[in-house]
Amino acid sequence: MTRICVCGDSVVSDELYLGFDCWVTKLRKLVNKKEENSVFNLGICGETTDDLLERIDIECKAREPDIILVKIGMNDSRYNNKTEDSVETSFNKFNENINEIIRICKKYTEKIIFVGNTPVDESKTMPTIWSKTEYFTNKSIKKYDDVIKSICKKNKIHFIEVFDKFIKLDYKKLLDEEDGLHPNSKGYEKIFEIIKSFLIKNRII
Repeated sequence: MTRICVCGDSVVSDELYLGFDCWVTKLRKLVNKKEENSVFNLGICGETTDDLLERIDIECKAREPDIILVKIGMNDSRYNNKTEDSVETSFNKFNENINEIIRICKKYTEKIIFVGNTPVDESKTMPTIWSKTEYFTNKSIKKYDDVIKSICKKNKIHFIEVFDKFIKLDYKKLLDEEDGLHPNSKGYEKIFEIIKSFLIKNRII
């Protein structure tokens, strides 16, 4: 039996998206057709790399995964009060955190895959609809995504590019109409297609 842990933020979590499947649920349905699998959705809304580091070792120890997928970084890139020096997680700290996440994951498996973040509709995320002091910008999201990509390359770990693929599309139609941050059902389907293609091409599933 293959055991897959998927860790990360609200774009991993099912919590906000009643009424349609998120990409993790779609992945579970896909792999369950091939063999007996356990796909654990370990996403938590609002999670940063600091938050993930507090629990990832415990989560993995309890499940002994064969494969670990991590989608993180968007909340780390968030600005407070619209100033770049008030970013949620400093650039250097983020670098350290990603390296530490990888170190912990390697205790359990060599099959580690990071999933890139999606762009946002800045007309709705500067500020967000839930806080006048929180801002998400594509420049910052891309900057933090590139850190993950670079660290993955150095460590010979898979990175699934999502941001650039969304940018090439009419991506705002793939986002929630209200918050401009989370994917809608079409957005989740696109993320799933990207991940599915990558995992099959690289013979991971």
